[in-house]
Amino acid sequence: MKLKTRYIGLDYGDKTIGVALGCPDGHVATGLETIRRAQPEAMRPSINRLSEIIKAYSITHIILGHPINMDGSLSYRAEKTQVFRDKLKRNFKSIEIILWDERLSTQAVTKAFFTNTAGKKQQETYNSHVNEMAAVYILQGFLDSMTSSSRV
Repeated sequence: MKLKTRYIGLDYGDKTIGVALGCPDGHVATGLETIRRAQPEAMRPSINRLSEIIKAYSITHIILGHPINMDGSLSYRAEKTQVFRDKLKRNFKSIEIILWDERLSTQAVTKAFFTNTAGKKQQETYNSHVNEMAAVYILQGFLDSMTSSSRV
């Protein structure tokens, strides 16, 4: 029996990993959680949590935000993301891992979040969810590209 395609989006950072989940029909991304990395050099706790998510939601694909420079060159962050991708590949051999251009994702999230007001409480909420929201932005961009390419 073949599994239905199911996606998660990841926004990888030194201190956190934002996680978004694609709905079962593959059209809408929603925020799932932010994995806090107390010790950035220790990947095992993050890999373990991702393993739990992958099993719980029958994930078949990981869409990993790839923070390349505006001119298309690789930034230091992009290189670190590629190292993380390689760790994901070693740990999740049956999962397809796709790097997705995430240029301007954090700026888009910031702009969308602060459209109305920017009070202290809103800033605290933003700080605690920015990576999760960036993961939603990354995954939704990927899902939208899949939808528009299937119309062609």
